[in-house]
Amino acid sequence: MRTARITAAAAAGVVMLAGLTACGGKDGGTKAGGDSAGGGSPVQAAAAALRTASEKTGSEKSAKVESTTKQRGTTQTMKGGMDWSEGMRMNVETSGQGGLGGGKPMQSIYTPEAMYLKLGLGGKPWMKYDYNAMAQKSPVFALLKDQMQNNNPSRSVGLLLATGKAKKVGTEDVRGTKATHYTATFDVAELTRMQASKDFSEKDMKSMEEALKKTGTKNETIDLWIGPDDLLVKKTETMQNNQGGYESTVFYSDYGTKVSVEEPPASQVNDAAKISSGAMGGGLAG
Repeated sequence: MRTARITAAAAAGVVMLAGLTACGGKDGGTKAGGDSAGGGSPVQAAAAALRTASEKTGSEKSAKVESTTKQRGTTQTMKGGMDWSEGMRMNVETSGQGGLGGGKPMQSIYTPEAMYLKLGLGGKPWMKYDYNAMAQKSPVFALLKDQMQNNNPSRSVGLLLATGKAKKVGTEDVRGTKATHYTATFDVAELTRMQASKDFSEKDMKSMEEALKKTGTKNETIDLWIGPDDLLVKKTETMQNNQGGYESTVFYSDYGTKVSVEEPPASQVNDAAKISSGAMGGGLAG
């Protein structure tokens, strides 16, 4: 179903936008990188800088975001705002090419409990996708729930620290900001264990691992750019698999901005769990 493809893409896309790669534990793995490095080494220097960036970014609580995601012949863009003061809440406009919504912009609202897409079906403009109900059909919704309840952009910084592999690439311009570029690559086993918080169940973890293995995913590379004020300004994630690979680029700006995220009125909402089986194609890359 076209609607099912849009729903799966919206879920997977916002996982990346929110920071996907939240490593295990509430501290975002900020201790691992420093502990694994020798005194005065480049790795230790990178870890120290990233630890500061993780703390500073996480403390801001809100930001404007803009992302582009490419996978399986489709390109999806998201633009809007996120607030992580009490769980993750997002209000974004999504559009896509190559099958996702036919390129027509679509408003999407994400809360810690559910995703709302403005599809305009069944006489009501909004469709609600409860994470718990949808997780029974696709593991990406279990991960989405975990991310929206436990994540924020600083977790991407924490992931690089947790791998103990972060390296400084150099200094580059990011939309007019002089930013320091860091990178790390890790294998699928690390990806599976690090991308979720400690609240993510072992069952869901295994489902995610199997989904990644089925796509032929072997490793992922994350690149981060940290601005002069120690805030994350850009993130890219790339992985290769047997479905054409995956590329995601996210820009973060205007930290501390006010973000309005309100659930649509009940009279304007259809509940996907109640009106259909909501058949979903499984898998993170699906």
